[in-house]
Amino acid sequence: MHKNKKIAVIIAAAGIGSRMNTGVPKQYLNIDGKPMFLKTTEMFRENSDIDDIIVVTNSDYHKECETLLKASGINAAVVVGGKERQDSIYEGLKQLPEDTDYVLIHDAARPFVTQALIQETIASVIEKKAVVCAVPVKDTIRMKTEQEKSETMDRSLMYAVQTPQAFEKKLIVEAYEKAYRDGFYGTDDATLAERAGHTVHMIDGSYDNIKITTRGDLPVNQEMRIGTGFDVHAFETGRKLMLGGVEIPFEKGLSGHSDADVLIHAIMDALLGAAGCGDIGQHFPDNEQKYKGIASLLLLEKVAEIVASKGYEVGNIDAVVIAERPKIAPYRNEMIKMTANALGISEDKVNIKGTTTEKLGFTGREEGIAAQTVCTLVRQVIFPHLGT
Repeated sequence: MHKNKKIAVIIAAAGIGSRMNTGVPKQYLNIDGKPMFLKTTEMFRENSDIDDIIVVTNSDYHKECETLLKASGINAAVVVGGKERQDSIYEGLKQLPEDTDYVLIHDAARPFVTQALIQETIASVIEKKAVVCAVPVKDTIRMKTEQEKSETMDRSLMYAVQTPQAFEKKLIVEAYEKAYRDGFYGTDDATLAERAGHTVHMIDGSYDNIKITTRGDLPVNQEMRIGTGFDVHAFETGRKLMLGGVEIPFEKGLSGHSDADVLIHAIMDALLGAAGCGDIGQHFPDNEQKYKGIASLLLLEKVAEIVASKGYEVGNIDAVVIAERPKIAPYRNEMIKMTANALGISEDKVNIKGTTTEKLGFTGREEGIAAQTVCTLVRQVIFPHLGT
C-alpha cells in the first residue's frame, strides 16, 4: 500500500521483567507455543508494508534471540539494548537504514497487536508524522495532591497509551537527541516527540492490545482431557461383593487380586488415561503381594495423587455398572459418596448408574459384572515456563 515509503519497526524486547518474577525475561515466556517477543515480531513480519525489523534485546539473550528469529524465518537485525527503555530504543534508532522514512516502535510485551492496528498506525503516521494509539480509561481516576489528599480526574479526557507508536524517522531521532542533550528521560517515545515541540496525534488502540507486565496480565487457558475406562470381573463364591467402595449383600463376590471392585477399577483407568499416565496394571501390578486383597478405594486415592501431580483436577466422572444382578440403585448414593471422598471432590462431579444387557452375553448370563467410565480432567495453563 505504501511502497513509495520505507517503513521500519523497532521491537523493544530488552527488559528483564522483574515484576513478573519468573526467572526469565517475560518476553521469552511462551504464548501459543512460542516466545512472546517472537509472536509479536511475527505480526509485523506478516505486514507487507514493513521493510525492516529491528529487535532490541538484552545482552544475556542476544544469541538466543538471534537463534529463535532465524529458526522462524524472520529476517531481523538484533541489537543489544541499554539500561533504560529509552536507551534501548535509541540503540535501535541508530541501526535504522539511512533511507528509512518512518519507524514504528512497539513493545514485545504487547503480543496481541493486530494487523488492523498496525495498518492504521502506518496510514496515520504517513499523514501526520507522529502518532500514538490509545484507549479510553475505563476506571475512575484519582490524582494524589498535597498532604495525602486526592481529587477525581475527568475520566472522559483520560486515555491509556499503547504501542505501536509511529514517527517520521528524522523527527523521532532529533527528539531523542534533544532528550539526551537535556538529560531527560521519558516514559515513552511520544513524550520525547512532544517535548521536542511536535504534535502527537492519537488514534484508537484496542483493549485486546494489552501489555503483559505482571502475572495478572497473563492469559489463562483451560486444558481439558477426556479418559475412558473399562473393566470386567467374573463372579466368585466366598468373596465379598465390592462396588464403588460399598459392600453389597449378594451371594457372590468378584474374582481379583485386590478386592476386585470393578467400578473403581474402571474409574481409575479412565483417570490415568486422561492424565496420560498409563493404566492400573502398570501402577498396581496383580503379581505384587502388597496389593493382594487391598481396598480399591485406597488405590483410587493414589490415582488421585498421580493426577494431581500432573496439575489436573477432576472435572466429572460418569460411570455405568453393567450387571443383571444385583441392582445397584439402593446403593448408588453411597457409592457416589465413597468415590468422591476418595478423590477429594464434590459428589456432584460423580455420576454412577446401572444397566443390564437384557440377559445377553457375559453379564447377561450372570457370570460377572462389567463397568465403563468416562471422565474429564482440567488444568489451568498459563505458560510452560511458569508451570500450571
